[in-house]
Amino acid sequence: MRLFPIIMALFVTVLLVSNTVAVKITHLGPFYFDGATILFPLTYIFGDILTEVYGYKRSRIVVWTGFLACVFMSLMYWLVGILPAANDWQQQEAYLAILGQIPRIVIASLIAYLGGEFVNAFILAKMKIATKGRYLWTRTIGSTIVGQAVDTVLFVVIAFTGIIPANLLMYMIVSNYVFKIAFEALATPFTYAAVGLVKKIEDVDYYDSDTDFNPFRFSIKDMMA
Repeated sequence: MRLFPIIMALFVTVLLVSNTVAVKITHLGPFYFDGATILFPLTYIFGDILTEVYGYKRSRIVVWTGFLACVFMSLMYWLVGILPAANDWQQQEAYLAILGQIPRIVIASLIAYLGGEFVNAFILAKMKIATKGRYLWTRTIGSTIVGQAVDTVLFVVIAFTGIIPANLLMYMIVSNYVFKIAFEALATPFTYAAVGLVKKIEDVDYYDSDTDFNPFRFSIKDMMA
């Protein structure tokens, strides 16, 4: 598993950066979304590669690694934020405005991430068995359609209900969802190439025929299996 640690590191890096830039709300053409929307779909591409090549068990470890990394990041942002600022440092308010972790946003992000990633991995693994490993595009896009729906709805509803008007809330959900699905569809050739390359280098093509899909039942041994 020469490439597994590298792919996991890329996954976690993209996840942490996307959660940091999520504080900015963007209005671009017909789309209204948070800053993470332009980057977060990459985690689903990496998730697809991990599940398709290494299987759900190892993907489950990566998802939990990303979760713990996000928790640690949020705690560090919060801890540094509450430390007293030096008298000659005038950027405390700017720091809190950008990196000050709002508990509601953090909780929404973590719940949505876990729900979306595990649904994505589960559906891809099951579809791989059903299609006997053929038609990769149906798995990458099909799993993303459901996984991103879970992720987007959970995050927007938990994070912004009561904060922004209901009509804007729905518009934000639709904008985020359409953008992410379009991103995944356009990235399909890249996903195909990446999956093929990783399978060739690793000489691995795992099928989750006997896998326990309980997201809470795992061990470090799963990474070594």
